[in-house]
Amino acid sequence: MTGRPDLAPVEAAEVADLIAAAVTSCPGVAGLTQIPGIPVATHLPGRTVSGVAVRAGEVEICVAARYGPPLPQIAAQIRHAVAPLVPGRVVYVVIGDIALPEAEKEPASRPQPAR
Repeated sequence: MTGRPDLAPVEAAEVADLIAAAVTSCPGVAGLTQIPGIPVATHLPGRTVSGVAVRAGEVEICVAARYGPPLPQIAAQIRHAVAPLVPGRVVYVVIGDIALPEAEKEPASRPQPAR
């Protein structure tokens, strides 16, 4: 499940969801992400919280950072936002991607070419 023997699945889900919300509210974060071959996720019954791994004694978070701010500053924002949710646990931050301003403005679906 989560790799955390001290949390029940419901508690792990609540913590993972709270962490995801706190991280995505950071101004330097474009979103949660994954790195191919390095899964960062909390696996729960019926769903997965991608980009947040809640483990025994630690939390790992993988984000796409917004282009511009220094990456250590973004990591500090994330740690500051998450620390109250996971007291006494180490928070690892992985910057898995950089979101360019143009990429964030693109529409979710691209227009189909005219026939």
